Amino acid sequence: MRPGFHLAIPVDDLAEAREFYGGVLDLEEGRSADAWVDWNFHGHQLVTHVVPGADRDSGRNAVDGHDVPVPHFGLILPVPEFHALAERLRAAGREFVIEPYQRFAGEAGEQWTMFLRDPAGNALEFKAFDDESQVFAK
Repeated sequence: MRPGFHLAIPVDDLAEAREFYGGVLDLEEGRSADAWVDWNFHGHQLVTHVVPGADRDSGRNAVDGHDVPVPHFGLILPVPEFHALAERLRAAGREFVIEPYQRFAGEAGEQWTMFLRDPAGNALEFKAFDDESQVFAK
């Protein structure tokens, strides 16, 4: 069994966090209090904590011709789930920082990727590999 991770991120508004993480991303809500909510992030614990005015855009890094927001977090999904999520995000009117595309095409590490921000400005990346052996390929 793979260990799960725990990640706590700042948000400005729990109602917006609930709409995005629970509604758009369709994550199951766990425990909560007035200032935080636990989410089941595909078996991992993601916690949204109210921290008004936190800096969520420290910088960017050039990767495959795109300016990738740093910091960011996300998941590696099966390819069909990646494309289904991209369509769900489009249907919800979400704006992409980097539109879904195939990164490193024909090279080691070839993958599908997309970046977006949650309502509080936290950057998320979702990716998918046709060949999972490429996740750590050099």
